[in-house]
Amino acid sequence: MEYSTLAEASRAAAALRRKRLLQPAGGKGDKLFPPTYPEERRGQGPRHVFERRRIDSREVWCVLLDSVQSQANRLEEALLTAIREGSIELPYVTVDFSNAGLSGLTEITSLDAPHRVYDAILRDSSLDGQPFMRSPLGLRLAEAKPTDATALLEASPTALLFGAWHSTGGGGGLGAKFPRSLVSEIIAIDVPVEDGPADPRTGEITEVRTSGRRTGSRIDPLGVLRKVEIFKSPEGWDVVKERAGKGAKPARPSEINHGNIAPTVQPLGVTCDHAEHTAVLSFAGLRRLGFGGGQKDSAARTLLAALGIVSLVEQDASGYALRSRCDLVCEGKAPFELVHRDGTTKAIDLDRAAARKLYVEALAAARQAGLSLPSEPIRLRPQDKLIEIVRRSQALALEGEGGEADASS
Repeated sequence: MEYSTLAEASRAAAALRRKRLLQPAGGKGDKLFPPTYPEERRGQGPRHVFERRRIDSREVWCVLLDSVQSQANRLEEALLTAIREGSIELPYVTVDFSNAGLSGLTEITSLDAPHRVYDAILRDSSLDGQPFMRSPLGLRLAEAKPTDATALLEASPTALLFGAWHSTGGGGGLGAKFPRSLVSEIIAIDVPVEDGPADPRTGEITEVRTSGRRTGSRIDPLGVLRKVEIFKSPEGWDVVKERAGKGAKPARPSEINHGNIAPTVQPLGVTCDHAEHTAVLSFAGLRRLGFGGGQKDSAARTLLAALGIVSLVEQDASGYALRSRCDLVCEGKAPFELVHRDGTTKAIDLDRAAARKLYVEALAAARQAGLSLPSEPIRLRPQDKLIEIVRRSQALALEGEGGEADASS
């Protein structure tokens, strides 16, 4: 694909899409483990996400292997890897923790922060001595909107590609929202299922679950038996109550990670006919974004389209190792399809080298159109309060007292 073709598609086409067939790395029919979600009600147990979808004129059971949100994270990770390898240039914001003295933490970027450029990690950092959101750049980002998204393009264009929301903006969460322009998802198709447990109140079966099973057990090489009496307190444990610490109470060896774990069987893991990775880049969505009008609009939209393409091919190169026992490989090649407004399509082959070349040309064209796209990241410093909350959390975690990370943000 030439730059001129992509620029014209950004102006007039509907979308660019690709559908790739995948199989387990272990071969067709090998078991896969989708993401596991907590139970909705007591006794239900962990579960996968099942959907009944209409595919090739028939309804089949499918299971989610990688969600749209997870795929966005993987695509951003692939881009960040390409940046660090020096393969591409991309504006982004980074918080430098290297001098903060925090264990295992050197930087967090707008490509791996959960809420991208509007994340609390960036908000609680400083740019040139000012709180980030009160700096000139932060104010521009706070004021950005789809009709004028230049600030995001120049600071962190992935926020426009994968979506962002300034949830703490003015009006009580009515800050700027930027819907994602690139949607990517992986599902397993034609999955054997069985009826789930009945509702204890009505007896009605309201869901299905996998026909697959996951087993688990552990044999303690020390042979510690569950009948051995121990005492446990916040200070530690011992077989003598007085030595275990203040407030020691009787406990089982399993509570201190000793002893056998009895074998268990859970309805988890799936087999399928095949998996499918669908990615859609919406040109119509990109055309809703404004960057100052005229040539700037055209160049910016084409740049975002090229960025979406390069993110997909960079992920291709890194492979589909989604999680433990969910490693996929492609079942043959799959070209991109350019989808015109009337629904007709045109096949387009794009390998890694061609996608990178296209992106380099798009970046140069955007700069020539007058858009300020820095070649170096915008560097923030974490505020003292942010460093301290992380330091205290790490200290509690080392003491085993931190508990689960707070899911809210």
